[in-house]
Amino acid sequence: MEARAPLSDILVVDDTPETLQLIVEGLQEEGYRVDMASSGAEAVRKASQRTYDIVLTDLVMPGMDGLQVLAHFAENFPETAVIVLTGYATIQTAVEAMKRGAFDYLTKPAKLDEILVVLERAREFLALRSENDLLKSQLQARYGFDKIIGQSSAMQSIYRIIERVARTDTTVLITGESGTGKELIANAVHYNSERRDKPLVPINCGAIPEELLESELFGHEKGAFTGALRDRKGRFELAHQGTVFLDEIGDMSPKLQVKLLRFLQERKFERVGGSRTIEVDVRIIAATNKDLEDAVKNGTFREDLYFRLNVIPIHVPPLRQREGDIPILVQHFLRLHCQKKGLALKRMAKDALACMESYEWPGNVRELENLIERLVILTEGDIIQVKDLPDRLRKVAPKPETPSIEIGEEGIDLKQVLEDLENKLILDALKKAGGVKNQAAKLLGLNRTTLIEKLKKKQLEIRV
Repeated sequence: MEARAPLSDILVVDDTPETLQLIVEGLQEEGYRVDMASSGAEAVRKASQRTYDIVLTDLVMPGMDGLQVLAHFAENFPETAVIVLTGYATIQTAVEAMKRGAFDYLTKPAKLDEILVVLERAREFLALRSENDLLKSQLQARYGFDKIIGQSSAMQSIYRIIERVARTDTTVLITGESGTGKELIANAVHYNSERRDKPLVPINCGAIPEELLESELFGHEKGAFTGALRDRKGRFELAHQGTVFLDEIGDMSPKLQVKLLRFLQERKFERVGGSRTIEVDVRIIAATNKDLEDAVKNGTFREDLYFRLNVIPIHVPPLRQREGDIPILVQHFLRLHCQKKGLALKRMAKDALACMESYEWPGNVRELENLIERLVILTEGDIIQVKDLPDRLRKVAPKPETPSIEIGEEGIDLKQVLEDLENKLILDALKKAGGVKNQAAKLLGLNRTTLIEKLKKKQLEIRV
């Protein structure tokens, strides 16, 4: 029978020889590679000679205490998970340790089983982080992303587009539902471009009244209107040689659309109340949660402006279409908010996670993060159960498994199989929506115009 491979390299730090020996022997029996140090200073010395995955340290020690050991590893070896052991009287100090970056803490005297449970959690976290770091290192070499989380094929496609787009000065139009992370995509494009050292200046076109938005964009001269007590530069001037991010561009009034179109054509403008023409060098990134093609057809958005903005379109998929990303996002937000609030890392029970994966998430990633923050604060135990979830998630039935298709000896006509499956899904969506095409398109994650084109092409009809 083969010996079990060592699990992780662990350094145990405790000034009590009996405790030290007991923990070390117990962990070695479980297959861990274990080193020991009887003081904080010895732990620091040993860490300079070899790498440890996990450090298990007593909090109260003479000389260099556990908090100082934690600080040393946080600064010099941030990839190492530090777990602190504390007596009941020093729980407050343990909470402080969590705020400073400790992975978790245990109350002494800790049983071996308790230690093993926390170590297993640390190993799972380190494995996930290692996998994420590998992906991030690959992405950062190409994209330099810090805050975009996701490994789904939909997100991988966006990463590839950003990589190509960031090298250019081309105008970008980012579309997607509210809460999908359009601003993060804009940040990624800017901070990976040649303009990264220059300003990224955002402005929400839907949050500022029309009479003020023009001044915000183009600036104004002293005396241009009541309250204009001095000259003021607008966002385009402030972003010279950098990037302007026009968020919620679909909410811009027709009057300002005309002025923006002129600016995009000439990269020149006059301040409100001024006559001097100002020329700037800026890149434009715009974003909207509206269907601008429909807005053009309805006459609420200029077609020429749409074509000027839609040079490079990037569509950010809703969370419900990002297969496999929800568990990664849940883990990320749990870690983020537990650490922010100085709490021990909480975990999501499998059935609770299944509910989250089945939910449609109309508010997308923003809704998910807000819920995780709420659960971190309100859940009493270390494991978030189904009962802790809000009603809207508990009532969601698990997603049905995708029906399997048998491939016989003679093979299959893949094109026809996919065509039949698409037809079935379209008809099912129309039935569920009561024949309302706009609602059916939303159920399918399509634009209404795309669905109508498919219905005409496929000659599909449904009687409601």
